[in-house]
Amino acid sequence: MPSLVLFCIFLYIVAVIQAAPTTNTTSTSTTTTDSFEAPSFTTRTIWSIISSSVLTLFACIYSAIHPNIPSPKDSPNGVVRRRVGIMIMALITPELIVTWAMRQWFSARQVTRQIEESGYYTWTQTHSFFVLMGGFMLYVDGKPYHTLQPDEVLKLIRDQCIDAPTLTANQIHDRSKGNAISKGLIMLQVAWFVMQLITRAIYHLETTQLEAGTLAFAVLNFLTYAVWWNKPLNVQCPHPVYWKSTESRPKDHINVNEPKYVCASNCTIADCVYLSVHESSQGAVWVILGPVFVSITDLIGLPFMPTSRKLRVPTFDGSITLEGSDKRVLLLSGLLMATIFGGIHCMAWFFAFPTYQERVLWRMSAIAITFTPWVCFLVGVIHSLIPQVVQVVCIMTTGVSVILYITARAVLLVLMFTTLRNLPPDAYKAVSWTSLVPHL
Repeated sequence: MPSLVLFCIFLYIVAVIQAAPTTNTTSTSTTTTDSFEAPSFTTRTIWSIISSSVLTLFACIYSAIHPNIPSPKDSPNGVVRRRVGIMIMALITPELIVTWAMRQWFSARQVTRQIEESGYYTWTQTHSFFVLMGGFMLYVDGKPYHTLQPDEVLKLIRDQCIDAPTLTANQIHDRSKGNAISKGLIMLQVAWFVMQLITRAIYHLETTQLEAGTLAFAVLNFLTYAVWWNKPLNVQCPHPVYWKSTESRPKDHINVNEPKYVCASNCTIADCVYLSVHESSQGAVWVILGPVFVSITDLIGLPFMPTSRKLRVPTFDGSITLEGSDKRVLLLSGLLMATIFGGIHCMAWFFAFPTYQERVLWRMSAIAITFTPWVCFLVGVIHSLIPQVVQVVCIMTTGVSVILYITARAVLLVLMFTTLRNLPPDAYKAVSWTSLVPHL
C-alpha cells in the first residue's frame, strides 16, 4: 500500500511538471517580475462551483460523522433513517455535531483515566470511544441483553460475572470503515476548498454565497475530525460479552430497566422542555422541534434524564457526567462554534446578490443564527439565577429562538443555491495554480 501511494504521488508530480507553463529565457527581468505580481487566471464554470462545494459539504455532513453502533435488532431501513436524520441535523445545526464530538472526547478521556486507575492497563482512548458508542453488548443465554456502559463493564468484571474483554485497539480499528488515509483524503478536500477561497480573497475575486456557506461547514469540520480521530467509523456490530455467572442475573448487579420520565418539583427549564417533547403526541411544532430539544438535552446530560437504551446507545448520549471544568469548556466551545459558524455567513454581508430582498434575507438570517444560541444561553442563566421567573416564559422564549434559528438556516440554505442564477463576471475566474493541488 505505501508503494502504491508513493507511485500515485510520483505520477501526479510528473503530470504537474508536464502541465506547468515553460518560461522564456529570453524574456526581460521586467516580464518575470510582472508574472509574479499578476498570476494567470483560468475560467471556471457554474458546474465546477457547485460540484466542489457540494462535495465538500457532503464530506462535512456525511463522511465526517462517526455514528454510534446500531442495535442488533435494528432493521437496515432503520439504520439508514437514523443516518439520514443525523445528516439533516448536521445540515441544520452543525454546531450540535461539533458539540457532540467534543462531549464524546471529554467523556472518552475521563473513562480512560478512570479505567487506567482501576488497573485495567490494556485500555486506550480507542476502547473508551468504542464503549461509549455501544461497543460492548452483554449476551445472556446466547441473546443480546444490554448495552454495557463503562462503569457497568468494570463492575461486572470485579463481580466476576463476565470475562474482561480482550479486544485490542488494533482489532477495534479493524472493525472501523475508516483509516488515516481515507480520513486524510477528506481533510485534503476540505483544506483545498478553504485554501482556494483564501486565494480568491487575496486576489479580490468574487466568492459565491454557496462557497461562503460551505466554508462555515468546513471550518467546523476540522474540529470534528480532530476530536473524533481515534473513534471508529461506521462500526455495525458490537463486541459480544457473555454472562458467565450461574448464581445471579444481570439485574442483580446493574440497572437494566428502562427509566421512566418523571419531572420533579426542582426540574430546570431544560428538564420541562425535554418532558414536554417526550410526552407530547400531537402538534406539528413538536414534530419539528422535538429532535432538536431532545438532542440538546441529551448532550447536556441532565441528572434525572434517561440516556441509556437497552440495546443501543442514543446518538447524543449524555450518560457520562463530565467534570465541572469540562462542562464549562464544552458550553463555551459550543457557543463559540455557533458564533464562528454564523460569523462566516456574515462575511457575505457585502457580496453581490441578484436582488435587494435576497441581500436583506441573507443578512437577517446570518444575524439570527449568530445570536439565537446566545439568547438560549442567557435564558438558562437567568432562570438558574432567578428561579422565580415563570417557566412558561422561558420555554416560549427558547421555543421561539429555536424556530427562528431553524427558519434562518433554511433560508440561508435556499439562498446559497438561488443566488447562483446571476453571478458577477469575477465569480467565474480562478487562480490557475489552485487546480494543481490534489482535490476531488
